[in-house]
Amino acid sequence: MSMTAEDAAASAATSEERVTDVIRNAIVRGEYAPNQRLIEADLSDTFAASRATVRTALLELANEGLVERLPNRGSRVRAISVEEAIEILEVRIGVEGLCAAKTAASVTDGEIQEFLHLRQDLIDAVADGDLVEYSRLNQRLDERVRVLSRHHTASEVLARLHAQSVRHQFKLSSRPQRAKVSVLEHAAIIDAIVARDPAAAEQAVRAHLLSVIGALREVA
Repeated sequence: MSMTAEDAAASAATSEERVTDVIRNAIVRGEYAPNQRLIEADLSDTFAASRATVRTALLELANEGLVERLPNRGSRVRAISVEEAIEILEVRIGVEGLCAAKTAASVTDGEIQEFLHLRQDLIDAVADGDLVEYSRLNQRLDERVRVLSRHHTASEVLARLHAQSVRHQFKLSSRPQRAKVSVLEHAAIIDAIVARDPAAAEQAVRAHLLSVIGALREVA
């Protein structure tokens, strides 16, 4: 059976999303350094994707603030200073707190079970010293709070801000002592959500992000 135009478009979109996700995750993990050139031909070979797909992915990441498009020189990883990351986190306090409060106000019984499982997985990852998995679970928690807030505007703003500052948070979470602190802060956010307490959820997010800001200032 031949592929229809709609099937072809869906396949292309899926490929672009896959490449975008892979490059985004590599930037967040530090596999591509700040200011490193992102050469379309090399990325095309690495990810077995067309140049057009890679170009679309880089444009999307430029919109997210992770990549810079240089006139007549291609793309590079955008360098985000600690100072800028702190400013982003300060903005996130309000928006992320809003999302957590909205989630706590509308969370279902099934979603509560999901959060409780995630809480245990976070604790287990830190106890096992699996900080890569811990970082992945952190991102999962952030994503679920955004989605379940059912606040489209706040979710979009937060997704963009989070993508820009998460690189610095990834470095922090890879430090065992910092992970032991932050896992308790994440547990407090989950506890407030499952208790269906919007004010406590907002306050827990605020306390966590202020703690991250303090840790970044110490690193700086």
